[in-house]
Amino acid sequence: VLTPGDGFGVCALDTEGGEVKIGAMICYDREFPESARILMLQGAELILTPNACTLDDARIGQFRARAFENMVGVAMANYAAPRNNGHSVAFDAVSFETTDGEAKDTLIVEAGESEGVFLAEFDMEKVRAYRKRETWGNAYRRPRLYALLTSAEIEEPFKRADATR
Repeated sequence: VLTPGDGFGVCALDTEGGEVKIGAMICYDREFPESARILMLQGAELILTPNACTLDDARIGQFRARAFENMVGVAMANYAAPRNNGHSVAFDAVSFETTDGEAKDTLIVEAGESEGVFLAEFDMEKVRAYRKRETWGNAYRRPRLYALLTSAEIEEPFKRADATR
């Protein structure tokens, strides 16, 4: 019933505060760290994700990790109850306010189970400054060691008769 896309798009959005590079991935893409990484490598500063499944602590934590590991803001809109359980969320890219500071809670907003409009404000100047000074993201990656990530081989226990690639 669903057809996956063929790539991950990034576009420039002209905002009142200036241009912001926006990436998009769907809920299934959120399950794999490579999706957000590709968007970051293409310049995304903020990733928007429509979602259509129950959001539990593990999936919300996974989404928070996508923001942290890629130094991007992330926002996910989910169906409210009863179709799903709501809990749309947004996380900031900035995990540390200063280079010697303690980690901060990056949660900007988490909705409840009911329908509503929830606003998440991202300080893009802080995001950009953070990306220039911290080590995550792209500066210290070691792609020469990651060839296995692009291998089409599937080993046990992950072989599935219905797998599609």
